[in-house]
Amino acid sequence: MSNSKEYQVDPKDNDDEFLFEDEDDELCFTDEDDDESDEHHKDTWKVLIVDDEIEIHTITERVLRNFSFEDKKLTLFNAYSTKEATEILQEHSDIAIILLDVVMEEEDAGLQLVELVREKFKNNIVRIILRTGQPGQAPEKEVIVKYDINDYQQKSELTSLRLFTVIINALRSYRDITNNYRLQEENIRMSAELDIARRLQRMVLPKEEELKLVDNLDIAGFMEPAEEVGGDYYEVLNHNGHVKIGIGDVTGHGLESGIIMLMVQTTVRALLLAGIDDPEIFLNIINHTIYHNAKRIETDKNLTLSLLDYQAGNLTITGQHEEVLIVRNGGKIERIDTLGLGFMIGIKCDISKLSSRHEVKLQPGDGVVLYTDGITEAQNIEEKQYSLERLCEIVSNNWASSAKNMQQAIITDVKNHIGTQKILDDITLLVLKQK
Repeated sequence: MSNSKEYQVDPKDNDDEFLFEDEDDELCFTDEDDDESDEHHKDTWKVLIVDDEIEIHTITERVLRNFSFEDKKLTLFNAYSTKEATEILQEHSDIAIILLDVVMEEEDAGLQLVELVREKFKNNIVRIILRTGQPGQAPEKEVIVKYDINDYQQKSELTSLRLFTVIINALRSYRDITNNYRLQEENIRMSAELDIARRLQRMVLPKEEELKLVDNLDIAGFMEPAEEVGGDYYEVLNHNGHVKIGIGDVTGHGLESGIIMLMVQTTVRALLLAGIDDPEIFLNIINHTIYHNAKRIETDKNLTLSLLDYQAGNLTITGQHEEVLIVRNGGKIERIDTLGLGFMIGIKCDISKLSSRHEVKLQPGDGVVLYTDGITEAQNIEEKQYSLERLCEIVSNNWASSAKNMQQAIITDVKNHIGTQKILDDITLLVLKQK
């Protein structure tokens, strides 16, 4: 039922004349065709004029005829009672300004509408400008304190220029408030998305109960992302006596890196279930998948990835990542450089000619320590890195303990090194000991 018109306002004529002083003023005004579609009003500032005097509406429309702010015109809605105003406000939740009279069907009708808008409709965004012709009925000091209005104007003192200024100030305020609300809503949406991604990421990590079911291996894993969603990856999959172990690090961290990590995890599981046994073919298919998926989502993310195949004491290492630490019974460490065992995943479409394998035989008491650079490059407040040498020292000194105790000793030492410094990169660790 809204009566609305669009205008673009030029207040240059008679700026200093009082608008509502002479009721006998002759007014020249031609209504434009109404168009009530949402599309019509979408890119305009909506202003609701609430007053029981037709002349007030007509004069206001004349003054605001050519108004434009930030390349947007006005759409004016006319209500002659609080009932009509209520219906318009219910239909249009994006009214920017209410130009509101106080005395209408009741002496405080306008003030009742203020309470309705703020308390019942919970609309704290719309700018309410009180315009009264009877200031004694609604004293400015009392009203501005008691009621949640944004401006108070006496009709007898309101000029064209003054109305123009009041509208501009109100629209600036409305614009800033709505922008802040949009940012808050966007932050809430992004937080929800990050929370879902984080939960998904935690859900697909190997469970401690699953690791206990792996025959002949004592296994402990740990991952702590630097942000809500990490880009590190580790996996332990037991399939018909064949254990597939993976560790990787996607460039950066955050949501995009976490998505790539989930792609890798899904691909590894699918290939294992499909019976792909050759480690180099396995690695190249993963690379091919990530390469094309990264192009599709238009990201430049890539990752380092090492895959280990364990069966009955035999260990095969494929793929480029950090050094693999082979720990012999007694704590002696052999550092396996993986640089020549593969290539960064997701950069080239085909890495079949760039990958190879390294074979290791494990005896009872031997094991493997896998990690990401979030451990070795962890910095303290003096920007000193934790280092691979320190990691090897902790591993060697604590190798006689269980995999879980070993993992806890390493993480505790890394955290002690970091101290009060913020964690700058995802931290991932995997310890495996042959029983």
